[in-house]
Amino acid sequence: MWPGREVGMRRGGRKEAAETRSRCRPAPPAALGRLRGGAGSQCAGRAAAAAMRSVLPLLCAGAWLLGAPACGASDLSVSPLEKFHFKSWMVQHQKKYSSEEYHHRLQTFVSNWRKINAHNTGNHTFRMGLNQFSAMNFAELKHKYLWSEPQNCSATKGNYLRGAGPYPPSVDWRKKGNFVSPVKNQGGCGSCWTFSTTGALESAVAIASGKLLSLAEQQLVDCAQNFNNHGCQGGLPSQAFEYIRYNKGIMGEDTYPYKGQDGDCKFQPNKAIAFVKDVANITLNDEKAMVEAVALYNPVSFAFEVTEDFMMYRKGIYSRYFLIERGKNMCGLAACASYPIPLV
Repeated sequence: MWPGREVGMRRGGRKEAAETRSRCRPAPPAALGRLRGGAGSQCAGRAAAAAMRSVLPLLCAGAWLLGAPACGASDLSVSPLEKFHFKSWMVQHQKKYSSEEYHHRLQTFVSNWRKINAHNTGNHTFRMGLNQFSAMNFAELKHKYLWSEPQNCSATKGNYLRGAGPYPPSVDWRKKGNFVSPVKNQGGCGSCWTFSTTGALESAVAIASGKLLSLAEQQLVDCAQNFNNHGCQGGLPSQAFEYIRYNKGIMGEDTYPYKGQDGDCKFQPNKAIAFVKDVANITLNDEKAMVEAVALYNPVSFAFEVTEDFMMYRKGIYSRYFLIERGKNMCGLAACASYPIPLV
Protein backbone atom coordinates (compact mmCIF):
# COMPACT_ATOMS: atom_id res chain seq x y z
CA MET A 1 0.00 0.00 0.00
CA TRP A 2 1.66 3.22 -1.14
CA PRO A 3 0.48 6.71 -0.21
CA GLY A 4 0.85 8.15 -3.66
CA ARG A 5 2.09 7.55 -7.17
CA GLU A 6 2.56 9.38 -10.42
CA VAL A 7 1.69 7.97 -13.82
CA GLY A 8 3.61 8.16 -17.07
CA MET A 9 4.60 6.14 -20.09
CA ARG A 10 8.14 5.24 -21.03
CA ARG A 11 8.86 6.20 -24.61
CA GLY A 12 11.91 4.03 -25.15
CA GLY A 13 15.28 4.69 -26.71
CA ARG A 14 18.75 3.36 -27.15
CA LYS A 15 20.79 1.26 -24.77
CA GLU A 16 22.94 3.17 -22.31
CA ALA A 17 24.90 2.55 -19.14
CA ALA A 18 25.00 5.03 -16.30
CA GLU A 19 26.08 5.29 -12.71
CA THR A 20 23.53 5.34 -9.91
CA ARG A 21 23.62 8.41 -7.72
CA SER A 22 20.55 8.04 -5.53
CA ARG A 23 18.67 5.57 -3.41
CA CYS A 24 15.07 4.46 -3.66
CA ARG A 25 13.35 5.22 -0.40
CA PRO A 26 11.08 2.82 1.42
CA ALA A 27 7.63 4.30 0.89
CA PRO A 28 7.59 7.81 -0.56
CA PRO A 29 4.81 9.24 -2.67
CA ALA A 30 4.92 7.88 -6.17
CA ALA A 31 4.37 8.75 -9.77
CA LEU A 32 2.39 7.03 -12.47
CA GLY A 33 3.65 6.75 -15.98
CA ARG A 34 3.18 5.18 -19.34
CA LEU A 35 5.88 2.75 -20.43
CA ARG A 36 6.20 3.69 -24.05
CA GLY A 37 9.06 1.49 -25.08
CA GLY A 38 12.26 -0.11 -23.93
CA ALA A 39 13.18 -1.48 -20.56
CA GLY A 40 15.96 -1.33 -18.06
CA SER A 41 17.00 1.34 -15.54
CA GLN A 42 18.57 2.07 -12.21
CA CYS A 43 17.72 3.81 -9.01
CA ALA A 44 19.18 2.30 -5.87
CA GLY A 45 22.72 3.26 -5.03
CA ARG A 46 24.30 0.52 -7.18
CA ALA A 47 26.30 0.46 -10.37
CA ALA A 48 23.82 0.25 -13.22
CA ALA A 49 23.71 -2.61 -15.65
CA ALA A 50 23.30 -1.86 -19.33
CA ALA A 51 19.96 -0.09 -19.55
CA MET A 52 17.53 1.48 -21.94
CA ARG A 53 17.36 5.17 -22.62
CA SER A 54 13.88 6.38 -21.91
CA VAL A 55 11.91 9.58 -21.83
CA LEU A 56 8.88 10.09 -19.59
CA PRO A 57 6.37 12.66 -20.74
CA LEU A 58 5.76 14.02 -17.29
CA LEU A 59 2.13 13.12 -17.37
CA CYS A 60 1.82 13.38 -13.68
CA ALA A 61 3.87 16.05 -12.10
CA GLY A 62 4.72 17.98 -15.20
CA ALA A 63 7.98 19.06 -13.55
CA TRP A 64 10.37 18.25 -10.73
CA LEU A 65 11.20 20.25 -7.70
CA LEU A 66 14.08 20.73 -5.35
CA GLY A 67 13.51 21.23 -1.66
CA ALA A 68 13.40 24.70 -0.17
CA PRO A 69 15.36 25.60 2.96
CA ALA A 70 14.22 23.67 6.00
CA CYS A 71 11.66 25.28 8.27
CA GLY A 72 13.44 27.50 10.72
CA ALA A 73 16.64 27.61 8.71
CA SER A 74 18.44 30.92 8.29
CA ASP A 75 17.46 32.96 5.28
CA LEU A 76 19.73 32.79 2.27
CA SER A 77 21.69 35.86 1.36
CA VAL A 78 20.29 36.68 -2.06
CA SER A 79 22.40 38.53 -4.62
CA PRO A 80 21.03 41.23 -6.96
CA LEU A 81 21.57 38.85 -9.91
CA GLU A 82 19.49 36.15 -8.22
CA LYS A 83 16.72 38.67 -7.54
CA PHE A 84 16.84 39.66 -11.20
CA HIS A 85 16.48 36.03 -12.31
CA PHE A 86 13.57 35.53 -9.91
CA LYS A 87 11.73 38.60 -11.19
CA SER A 88 12.37 37.53 -14.80
CA TRP A 89 11.04 34.08 -13.94
CA MET A 90 7.90 35.66 -12.40
CA VAL A 91 7.27 37.62 -15.59
CA GLN A 92 7.86 34.57 -17.80
CA HIS A 93 5.44 32.39 -15.85
CA GLN A 94 2.97 35.15 -14.95
CA LYS A 95 3.44 34.73 -11.21
CA LYS A 96 2.24 37.35 -8.72
CA TYR A 97 2.80 37.14 -4.96
CA SER A 98 1.72 39.14 -1.98
CA SER A 99 4.44 40.99 -0.10
CA GLU A 100 4.33 38.30 2.60
CA GLU A 101 4.67 35.39 0.17
CA TYR A 102 7.24 37.07 -2.05
CA HIS A 103 10.09 36.57 0.41
CA HIS A 104 9.32 32.86 0.88
CA ARG A 105 9.09 32.25 -2.86
CA LEU A 106 12.29 34.17 -3.49
CA GLN A 107 14.14 32.03 -0.93
CA THR A 108 12.76 28.81 -2.42
CA PHE A 109 13.59 29.91 -5.96
CA VAL A 110 17.16 30.85 -5.05
CA SER A 111 17.69 27.55 -3.24
CA ASN A 112 16.49 25.67 -6.32
CA TRP A 113 18.46 27.91 -8.67
CA ARG A 114 21.71 27.26 -6.79
CA LYS A 115 21.15 23.51 -6.77
CA ILE A 116 20.45 23.55 -10.50
CA ASN A 117 23.67 25.46 -11.18
CA ALA A 118 25.69 23.18 -8.89
CA HIS A 119 24.29 20.12 -10.62
CA ASN A 120 24.95 21.45 -14.12
CA THR A 121 28.60 22.17 -13.33
CA GLY A 122 29.11 18.55 -12.28
CA ASN A 123 29.75 15.46 -14.37
CA HIS A 124 26.20 14.18 -14.83
CA THR A 125 24.32 12.48 -17.64
CA PHE A 126 21.48 14.99 -17.55
CA ARG A 127 20.98 18.69 -17.08
CA MET A 128 18.49 20.56 -14.96
CA GLY A 129 16.72 23.85 -15.52
CA LEU A 130 14.04 26.21 -14.28
CA ASN A 131 10.37 25.61 -14.97
CA GLN A 132 7.02 26.96 -13.80
CA PHE A 133 7.36 25.11 -10.48
CA SER A 134 10.76 26.48 -9.49
CA ALA A 135 9.44 28.56 -6.57
CA MET A 136 7.82 25.49 -4.96
CA ASN A 137 9.38 22.94 -2.64
CA PHE A 138 8.99 19.18 -2.81
CA ALA A 139 6.37 19.03 -0.04
CA GLU A 140 4.17 21.40 -2.04
CA LEU A 141 4.65 19.29 -5.16
CA LYS A 142 3.58 16.13 -3.33
CA HIS A 143 0.52 17.85 -1.90
CA LYS A 144 -0.61 19.31 -5.20
CA TYR A 145 0.33 16.72 -7.82
CA LEU A 146 0.80 13.27 -6.30
CA TRP A 147 -1.79 10.83 -4.98
CA SER A 148 -3.29 11.69 -1.64
CA GLU A 149 -5.58 8.63 -1.48
CA PRO A 150 -3.89 5.27 -0.67
CA GLN A 151 -3.76 2.83 -3.58
CA ASN A 152 -3.40 -0.93 -3.21
CA CYS A 153 -1.38 -2.01 -6.21
CA SER A 154 -1.54 -5.65 -5.13
CA ALA A 155 -5.24 -5.54 -5.97
CA THR A 156 -4.33 -5.45 -9.68
CA LYS A 157 -3.48 -9.14 -9.88
CA GLY A 158 -1.36 -10.08 -12.88
CA ASN A 159 -3.15 -11.89 -15.70
CA TYR A 160 -0.43 -11.78 -18.36
CA LEU A 161 1.25 -15.02 -19.42
CA ARG A 162 4.68 -14.22 -20.77
CA GLY A 163 7.00 -16.27 -22.89
CA ALA A 164 10.63 -17.12 -22.25
CA GLY A 165 12.16 -14.36 -24.37
CA PRO A 166 14.54 -13.37 -25.78
CA TYR A 167 13.78 -9.70 -25.09
CA PRO A 168 14.88 -6.83 -27.33
CA PRO A 169 17.42 -4.32 -26.03
CA SER A 170 15.11 -1.41 -26.86
CA VAL A 171 11.79 -0.45 -28.40
CA ASP A 172 10.71 3.07 -29.32
CA TRP A 173 7.11 3.22 -30.49
CA ARG A 174 7.57 6.84 -31.56
CA LYS A 175 9.81 5.62 -34.37
CA LYS A 176 7.40 2.94 -35.57
CA GLY A 177 4.70 5.32 -36.75
CA ASN A 178 2.09 7.79 -35.50
CA PHE A 179 1.40 5.75 -32.38
CA VAL A 180 2.26 8.06 -29.46
CA SER A 181 0.08 11.01 -28.55
CA PRO A 182 1.54 14.40 -27.56
CA VAL A 183 2.34 15.21 -23.94
CA LYS A 184 -0.57 16.78 -22.03
CA ASN A 185 -0.65 18.99 -18.94
CA GLN A 186 -2.62 17.83 -15.88
CA GLY A 187 -2.62 21.28 -14.25
CA GLY A 188 -3.29 21.51 -10.51
CA CYS A 189 -5.18 18.20 -10.24
CA GLY A 190 -3.72 14.89 -9.02
CA SER A 191 -5.05 13.18 -12.14
CA CYS A 192 -1.82 11.68 -13.43
CA TRP A 193 -3.45 8.23 -13.52
CA THR A 194 -5.99 9.43 -16.09
CA PHE A 195 -3.28 10.65 -18.47
CA SER A 196 -1.45 7.35 -18.19
CA THR A 197 -4.71 5.54 -18.94
CA THR A 198 -5.60 7.60 -22.00
CA GLY A 199 -2.00 7.68 -23.25
CA ALA A 200 -1.64 3.91 -23.21
CA LEU A 201 -5.10 3.44 -24.72
CA GLU A 202 -4.52 6.06 -27.42
CA SER A 203 -1.36 4.23 -28.47
CA ALA A 204 -3.03 0.81 -28.35
CA VAL A 205 -5.89 2.03 -30.55
CA ALA A 206 -3.46 3.67 -32.98
CA ILE A 207 -1.44 0.46 -33.30
CA ALA A 208 -4.56 -1.64 -33.83
CA SER A 209 -6.48 0.70 -36.11
CA GLY A 210 -4.08 3.27 -37.53
CA LYS A 211 -6.06 6.13 -35.95
CA LEU A 212 -4.45 8.20 -33.17
CA LEU A 213 -7.17 9.58 -30.89
CA SER A 214 -7.22 12.06 -28.03
CA LEU A 215 -9.34 10.59 -25.22
CA ALA A 216 -11.07 12.31 -22.31
CA GLU A 217 -9.12 12.35 -19.05
CA GLN A 218 -11.85 14.47 -17.49
CA GLN A 219 -14.38 11.67 -17.95
CA LEU A 220 -12.17 9.42 -15.80
CA VAL A 221 -11.76 12.17 -13.18
CA ASP A 222 -15.53 12.68 -12.97
CA CYS A 223 -16.96 9.21 -13.55
CA ALA A 224 -14.62 6.38 -12.51
CA GLN A 225 -14.99 6.54 -8.69
CA ASN A 226 -16.90 3.25 -8.45
CA PHE A 227 -13.73 1.49 -9.58
CA ASN A 228 -11.69 2.68 -6.58
CA ASN A 229 -10.46 5.85 -8.25
CA HIS A 230 -10.57 9.26 -6.58
CA GLY A 231 -10.56 11.93 -9.25
CA CYS A 232 -8.00 14.62 -8.48
CA GLN A 233 -6.89 12.65 -5.40
CA GLY A 234 -5.54 9.67 -7.35
CA GLY A 235 -6.33 6.38 -9.03
CA LEU A 236 -4.84 3.53 -11.05
CA PRO A 237 -4.81 2.96 -14.82
CA SER A 238 -5.71 -0.71 -14.37
CA GLN A 239 -8.86 0.37 -12.50
CA ALA A 240 -9.58 3.01 -15.12
CA PHE A 241 -9.33 0.40 -17.88
CA GLU A 242 -11.89 -1.68 -15.99
CA TYR A 243 -14.18 1.35 -15.75
CA ILE A 244 -13.96 1.92 -19.51
CA ARG A 245 -14.64 -1.75 -20.15
CA TYR A 246 -17.72 -2.02 -17.96
CA ASN A 247 -18.92 1.46 -18.89
CA LYS A 248 -18.60 0.45 -22.56
CA GLY A 249 -16.81 3.53 -23.68
CA ILE A 250 -14.87 6.72 -23.19
CA MET A 251 -15.49 10.00 -24.97
CA GLY A 252 -13.03 12.08 -26.92
CA GLU A 253 -11.22 15.10 -25.52
CA ASP A 254 -13.08 17.33 -27.98
CA THR A 255 -16.51 16.37 -26.57
CA TYR A 256 -15.45 16.03 -22.90
CA PRO A 257 -12.66 18.64 -22.46
CA TYR A 258 -10.22 18.57 -19.56
CA LYS A 259 -10.94 20.98 -16.67
CA GLY A 260 -8.27 19.95 -14.15
CA GLN A 261 -10.71 19.69 -11.23
CA ASP A 262 -13.30 17.27 -9.87
CA GLY A 263 -16.73 17.56 -11.43
CA ASP A 264 -20.04 15.80 -12.03
CA CYS A 265 -20.07 12.92 -14.49
CA LYS A 266 -21.25 14.06 -17.93
CA PHE A 267 -20.63 10.85 -19.89
CA GLN A 268 -22.85 10.46 -22.95
CA PRO A 269 -22.97 6.84 -24.22
CA ASN A 270 -23.91 7.93 -27.73
CA LYS A 271 -20.67 9.91 -27.94
CA ALA A 272 -18.34 7.14 -26.75
CA ILE A 273 -15.49 6.37 -29.14
CA ALA A 274 -16.42 3.22 -31.06
CA PHE A 275 -12.86 1.86 -31.04
CA VAL A 276 -12.70 1.68 -27.26
CA LYS A 277 -16.19 0.57 -26.23
CA ASP A 278 -14.77 -2.82 -25.27
CA VAL A 279 -11.32 -2.89 -23.67
CA ALA A 280 -9.48 -5.87 -22.21
CA ASN A 281 -7.25 -4.95 -19.25
CA ILE A 282 -3.98 -6.87 -18.99
CA THR A 283 -2.12 -6.41 -15.68
CA LEU A 284 1.58 -7.05 -15.27
CA ASN A 285 3.34 -7.80 -11.98
CA ASP A 286 6.68 -8.79 -13.46
CA GLU A 287 9.40 -6.74 -15.18
CA LYS A 288 10.06 -9.32 -17.88
CA ALA A 289 6.37 -9.31 -18.69
CA MET A 290 6.51 -5.50 -19.01
CA VAL A 291 9.46 -5.75 -21.41
CA GLU A 292 7.74 -8.39 -23.52
CA ALA A 293 4.41 -6.53 -23.59
CA VAL A 294 6.04 -3.32 -24.81
CA ALA A 295 8.07 -5.19 -27.42
CA LEU A 296 5.25 -7.34 -28.77
CA TYR A 297 2.06 -5.35 -28.23
CA ASN A 298 1.92 -1.70 -27.22
CA PRO A 299 2.97 0.88 -24.60
CA VAL A 300 2.32 0.01 -20.97
CA SER A 301 1.04 2.08 -18.04
CA PHE A 302 3.10 1.75 -14.87
CA ALA A 303 3.59 3.37 -11.48
CA PHE A 304 6.86 4.35 -9.84
CA GLU A 305 7.87 5.80 -6.49
CA VAL A 306 8.76 9.47 -6.42
CA THR A 307 11.60 10.73 -4.24
CA GLU A 308 12.75 14.28 -3.62
CA ASP A 309 15.49 14.12 -6.24
CA PHE A 310 12.83 13.68 -8.92
CA MET A 311 13.53 17.27 -9.81
CA MET A 312 13.93 19.89 -12.53
CA TYR A 313 15.09 17.67 -15.36
CA ARG A 314 15.82 19.57 -18.53
CA LYS A 315 17.51 17.17 -20.97
CA GLY A 316 19.78 14.15 -21.19
CA ILE A 317 19.49 10.75 -19.50
CA TYR A 318 17.98 11.11 -16.04
CA SER A 319 20.33 8.68 -14.32
CA ARG A 320 18.61 8.88 -10.91
CA TYR A 321 15.38 7.46 -11.99
CA PHE A 322 14.62 6.94 -15.64
CA LEU A 323 17.31 4.29 -16.15
CA ILE A 324 16.14 1.40 -14.00
CA GLU A 325 18.00 -1.88 -13.66
CA ARG A 326 16.01 -4.82 -14.93
CA GLY A 327 15.01 -7.82 -12.90
CA LYS A 328 14.92 -6.31 -9.40
CA ASN A 329 11.63 -4.40 -9.39
CA MET A 330 13.56 -1.22 -8.63
CA CYS A 331 11.37 1.52 -7.13
CA GLY A 332 8.34 -0.75 -7.32
CA LEU A 333 8.27 -0.33 -11.11
CA ALA A 334 6.47 -3.63 -11.79
CA ALA A 335 3.97 -3.44 -8.95
CA CYS A 336 1.20 -1.51 -10.75
CA ALA A 337 1.81 -2.04 -14.47
CA SER A 338 -0.95 -2.70 -16.98
CA TYR A 339 -1.91 -2.15 -20.58
CA PRO A 340 -5.19 -2.07 -22.55
CA ILE A 341 -6.22 -4.13 -25.55
CA PRO A 342 -8.97 -2.31 -27.48
CA LEU A 343 -11.21 -4.88 -29.12
CA VAL A 344 -11.45 -3.17 -32.49
